[in-house]
Amino acid sequence: VQLQASGGGLVQAGGSLRLACSVRGRAFSEYTMGWFRQAPGKEREFVGSIKWDSADTYYVTAVKGRFTISRDNAKNTLYLQMDSLKPADTAVYYCARARTPNMIATDIADFASWGQGTLVTVSS
Repeated sequence: VQLQASGGGLVQAGGSLRLACSVRGRAFSEYTMGWFRQAPGKEREFVGSIKWDSADTYYVTAVKGRFTISRDNAKNTLYLQMDSLKPADTAVYYCARARTPNMIATDIADFASWGQGTLVTVSS
């Protein structure tokens, strides 16, 4: 499977960005997908995930109410809508696929396939 994240860039605090993750490979619609981020000098952290059927989403507390994860199974694409961005959101953002089909995944250990990352920079 190949994951390609895009949509990063430079934005002012309070602004918005929409990231996309295009997935090449079979059975996209069977896997929980997630977003992670890694700020300079910090460990990669979970941002949120969405179940294979979009029935449930999960978010880290820091982004709840500001970020929205969605997916289009017909297009094999995952999205991350980021609103009310803060300088603390500055990081490389990665998309990832869960290890096995039809499993809920909210921890980095639950994910096995990763995209290359896209940089989001929020200026104050």
